[in-house]
Amino acid sequence: MSLRRRLVTVVGSFGILTLAVVLWAPTVGSTPISLARAFDAALPWADNVDAQIFFVARLPRVLAGALIGATLAAAGVVLQALLRNPLATPFTLGVSAGAALGAMLAIAWRLDVGALGVSSVPIASFLGSLAAILIVYWLASSQRRGLSTNVLLLAGVTLNSFFSALILFVQYLADFAESFRTVRWLMGDLDVGSYGPLLAATPFIITAFAVFATLPRALNLLTMGDDVAASRGVDVVRAQQWAFVSASLATGAAVSLGGPVGFIGIVVPHLVRLMVGADHRVVLPAATLFGAAFLVLCDLLARTVMAPVEVPVGIITALIGGPFFLWLLVRQS
Repeated sequence: MSLRRRLVTVVGSFGILTLAVVLWAPTVGSTPISLARAFDAALPWADNVDAQIFFVARLPRVLAGALIGATLAAAGVVLQALLRNPLATPFTLGVSAGAALGAMLAIAWRLDVGALGVSSVPIASFLGSLAAILIVYWLASSQRRGLSTNVLLLAGVTLNSFFSALILFVQYLADFAESFRTVRWLMGDLDVGSYGPLLAATPFIITAFAVFATLPRALNLLTMGDDVAASRGVDVVRAQQWAFVSASLATGAAVSLGGPVGFIGIVVPHLVRLMVGADHRVVLPAATLFGAAFLVLCDLLARTVMAPVEVPVGIITALIGGPFFLWLLVRQS
């Protein structure tokens, strides 16, 4: 099968799955609704409870889940190829910890400054991720030969531990209400009640995906080693720089939107590779689509498994991703 035909088949299949999940998920919940009534324009908005539940309570959350899942899955694919490590995740390089620290400071200091309908917590989270990106990039690019993936990995892990310690210190100083809010945020939660945060994060995610679209060939060669990639005409340093910056930017935007939802960036890429192979020209779009559907389904489970109580979606992804991660460790060893 030619690459084009294979790509159309895979993307079409995963696209249909994702579209079906995104359309179906808002109709499911502790309160049943009628789609016909929700889309009935003849009913006044104030009296149409079905429309309010669909468009205000559920649709923004489903769209956030699809956006975050797609972003983290794609970032996981890129970083695993960049670092040549199948266990790498979007949170390996400290970007998530930087975003979490920014959010914790905004919560603990009770910052109420927002912009364009976005509260201070997502803004502070994104600024924290940018700070982490700059620090890790500066450390990794200080080598004479360009961007060192070894230094990149070590700097990211070290910064992750350092920021985690600062997060614990902020929680220690916070009062009970602030501590509960920070713990809830750190679990990963898609409690998005408006479209403002989605619109704020989308430009950064679109920019990252525009870069992702140029990377598949380089990623295929980078997984075989820098020397092989260079001999095939790849500008290794430039490809590494673009891969790191775009994946980190995407991760920061996703974390600022829904918190550090774990395991998506490692579970989805490997599941997709088991289904479609290792060619990044196919894996990257397939993982993007499957990641969107996967997180929406996890959030659907989080909303309904203990209804009317909602479980943070990060708990569901961890319960699924934890055993899978251990299986990968055993398989890799």
